[in-house]
Amino acid sequence: MINAVLLDLAGVIYDGERAVPGASDAVARLRAAGLPIRFVSNTTRSSKPTILARLAKLRLSVEGNELFTPAEAACDWLREHGRAAHLLVHPDLVSEFQDLPADGGMAVVVGDAGDAFDYPALNAAFRKLVDGAELLALAPNRSFKDADGKLSLDAGAFVAALEFASQRQAIVLGKPAPGFFHSALATVPCTAAEAVMVGDDAETDVAGALSAGLGQALLVRTGKYREGDEARFAPSPTATVGDIVAAVEWILARRSGAT
Repeated sequence: MINAVLLDLAGVIYDGERAVPGASDAVARLRAAGLPIRFVSNTTRSSKPTILARLAKLRLSVEGNELFTPAEAACDWLREHGRAAHLLVHPDLVSEFQDLPADGGMAVVVGDAGDAFDYPALNAAFRKLVDGAELLALAPNRSFKDADGKLSLDAGAFVAALEFASQRQAIVLGKPAPGFFHSALATVPCTAAEAVMVGDDAETDVAGALSAGLGQALLVRTGKYREGDEARFAPSPTATVGDIVAAVEWILARRSGAT
C-alpha cells in the first residue's frame, strides 16, 4: 500500500532552470489522488525560499512545510546541541544559518560550497575539526548534473577529505541519513513502509530510502542518472522508470491495486 510520496527535486522535478517535461501535471495527479507529498532535496547551493520561488516559476505550488532541506536539518541539530557553526557552504546558503548559538561548542557545516572550496577555506575547517569541532555534512553526494549537462564534483569528496585529514566521522544530515527521510514522513499520517521515494540518485535517494525503511523507491532515468546506476548500489530500486510521469503512473497503478 502506498500512502505517501517523497520526491527529489533536481533531476526529478527540474533539470537546471527547466521543469522536467510533465512534472507539474504529474505532481498534480498525485495531489488529486489524495496522496501526501513531501519534497526532500539535497540541494545545498540554494536557500529554501529560493527553491520555493523556483518551483513556483515552474507552476508547482509547494508549501514551506512540504519541503525538507539539509540546511534546515543542520540548523535544528545546531540548536538542539547548542553548537555554533563554522560554515563551509555556498554563499547563497549562508542566509539559512541565522539565530544560531554563538558560543559553546563548534560544528563545521559542509555543503556544496562551489568555488569557495579553496585551500584556505578547507584548511580553516580542518583546524576547527582538530580543535574538537563536530563535522556536519549537509549531503555526501558524489556528483551532480551541472548547467552544461555534465556531471560535476559534489560536496561528498570534500567531506571525505576532511574526514581523512581530521580523523573525524561526519554526521550526515541530508539524504541518505535515515533521520532525514523520517523527519519528512513524521509530518504525514503513514508509516515508512507505506511510503515511496522517487529520485535520480541510486545511492542517496533510492538505496538511502530503502535502507531507512521506506517500502519502495523508484529510480528515474533523468537528471544525473547514468546507464547501469540501478545495479551499482544496494538495496537496488524497486523499479527503474523513465521519468516523473512514468513514476506517477507506477505509483497510482499500485495504489489502486492494479497489477
